[in-house]
Amino acid sequence: MQEFNFMGCIELKELLGLKANDVQKLLELVEEVPADSIYYHTHSYFLRHFYITGPYSNDFANWAVIQVRDRVLGEKLSCVTPSPNKSLEDIRFELIEIIDEHLTDQKIVPAVVYGHPFYFMKSQIIKVPTGLSAHNINEFIEALKEVDASAIYNHVFEARQRQRKGRSDFSQWIEEEMGLLALAEKFESVDTYMFSLEGLRIKLLKLCNGEKENG
Repeated sequence: MQEFNFMGCIELKELLGLKANDVQKLLELVEEVPADSIYYHTHSYFLRHFYITGPYSNDFANWAVIQVRDRVLGEKLSCVTPSPNKSLEDIRFELIEIIDEHLTDQKIVPAVVYGHPFYFMKSQIIKVPTGLSAHNINEFIEALKEVDASAIYNHVFEARQRQRKGRSDFSQWIEEEMGLLALAEKFESVDTYMFSLEGLRIKLLKLCNGEKENG
């Protein structure tokens, strides 16, 4: 049986040298920035918010509300949520549609007056050993309780999207090494984008403990 090694991660951020002072410029840049930038401002948002994701769960929505003070646009953009079934280009297209439609309803292009421009960024994820591993479900539970939240991001969000596995490392190991198909399916059925990383930790632990009680 292969042990599960928990790997945390750190994010090396890179400014692209592109910024938007108004919503029209935001639209133009969303259309042309590399997909890694779309990833950074949507998926990686969760890595930077361990405990609370807030009502606007991506950088675009937060900027619209806080810097442009356009709450309507922010609410619309907050509906753009990543999922394992969406590619980065799917997300880009959703953003473009929402911003373009919003602009057609405005007489004046919403812009930053007293706030900050939107700076487009991308990042590289570097894996870091945590020193924690598991050989069975009990050890997995104990490690999951204490491992750094970045490991949850790495093994769930990063594994599914950027590594293009389509599923989390957790569920893959639980199914293939533990033979717990039902638990693996429960892991995959969780809408991980509805939780902060710490909230997701609690949810996954509940599923594991439920498996122990039923088993």
